[in-house]
Amino acid sequence: MELKYVGDLPIISKCGIGFDHTQPDKYKYLQAAVELLEALSYGATQTTQHLYKAQDKETSSSELSALLQKHIKNIDEIEREHERKANAYLSNLIRRVHENKSLSDDERVAWLGNINLMKDYFFQYVVNKSAYEAALDALGDEIHDGKIKEISVPMFKNYGMVLNDLVCVLERRKSPIDSELQVEEKNGKLIGTLYISHT
Repeated sequence: MELKYVGDLPIISKCGIGFDHTQPDKYKYLQAAVELLEALSYGATQTTQHLYKAQDKETSSSELSALLQKHIKNIDEIEREHERKANAYLSNLIRRVHENKSLSDDERVAWLGNINLMKDYFFQYVVNKSAYEAALDALGDEIHDGKIKEISVPMFKNYGMVLNDLVCVLERRKSPIDSELQVEEKNGKLIGTLYISHT
C-alpha cells in the first residue's frame, strides 16, 4: 500500500474537474492518527509525553505504512475492500455517463475523459481514507480493550482533529462508547483531553 498526499475529494463532471474542500485528503491526519496509535502502545499515561517527543519528526510514507502494518494486521484486506468499492463507484459513474441521453457526444467524451484523467488521483484518495479510517478503528479497539478512560494530547499536528473523529468512531462501535473532547490551556499550552466512559 502506497501512501501519499493527493488533495481534496475530486468532483468530476462534463464541465471539468473540481474539488470538494469539505472532504480533505485524510493523509493530512494520518500521521497524527498513527503517532497516537503508537503512543497508546506505551500506555495511556505516557501518551502526551510521547507525542511531544514526536512533534518535530516527520514520518515518511513507508514508515506510516510499516506502523499501520504493525498495529493493524488486516490492513491489506481493508485496503482491497475500499479499492473494490472505488472501482464499483467509478464503473457505476461511467455507466451512468454512457446511459445519460441528455448529454451530447462531446459532453459524454469530455466527462469520460475527466473520469479517466482523475482515476489514479481518486484511487489514492480512497487508499488514504481507508488507511486513516483503519487507524481510527484500531484506536477505538485500543481504547476498548485497554479500558482507557482518558487521553490527553497537545493541540498541534492535527491531534485534535483525530480525537474529534475518534469520538464518532467510538459512538458507532457495536458496543458504543461515550466520549467527550475538551480543550483547555495548561502551563501556556493547549491540551485536548478525550474523556471516555465505558459501560
